[in-house]
Amino acid sequence: MKASRIAAAGAAAGVTVLALSVPAFAHVSVQPEGTAAKGGYAVVDFKVPNERDDASTTKLEVTFPTDHPLASVMPEPMPGWKIDVTKSTLDKPLEMHGEKITEAVTKVTWTADGKGIEPGYFEKFPVSIGQLPEDTDQLVFKALQTYSNKEVVRWIEVPQEGQEEPDNPAPVLELSAASEDGHHASSGDEASDAKSAEKASADTAADTASSSGTDTTARVLGIVGIVVGAAGVAYGVLAGRRRTDA
Repeated sequence: MKASRIAAAGAAAGVTVLALSVPAFAHVSVQPEGTAAKGGYAVVDFKVPNERDDASTTKLEVTFPTDHPLASVMPEPMPGWKIDVTKSTLDKPLEMHGEKITEAVTKVTWTADGKGIEPGYFEKFPVSIGQLPEDTDQLVFKALQTYSNKEVVRWIEVPQEGQEEPDNPAPVLELSAASEDGHHASSGDEASDAKSAEKASADTAADTASSSGTDTTARVLGIVGIVVGAAGVAYGVLAGRRRTDA
């Protein structure tokens, strides 16, 4: 009897753990490939797991934020999926590279033209986005996941800080701080630096040669002086002997 109770308790605990762990990884999410820094560009992946045992995911609709519109949205082609990009007119035009952008992508839809995401699998949907806003720490992308049995799961609940995660949370992209632009020498600067270094090396070599030449000249003059001095001494000795002999 005691063993039966222990087994039942263990089974119940296992079911509880499973029930608690499933929502942690089963929802549609978004993550950058690398970093998603404010003011920059990034490639993000919308990760879509199949939560059903008897149906495949056949459509994904992702709504892009209109409070922080993105001027550039380019999904990557994916075999087995048809991609539709929806653009809408902006209430307030964006400025990008000196040009005004009057419309932006507000939704991207992936529709399976094959089996889609079958039970027990997940798939990533990559999108290149930018320029990322600088006045917010995150972007919310609401998503709809459609199954082959016509069921639609709405991942549209915005998570609130300090509160429990909702049952159907919307994908949220966290933005990192804008990267500080350090000084990097251009090819022209590098060429200039190389020329300066070459000139400095040449000047050093010339100075060394000049110094070496001066030292050599001094040595030669010193030797000549010694020879002349020796010759003068010898001449004086010979002159003295001649006077003595006379």
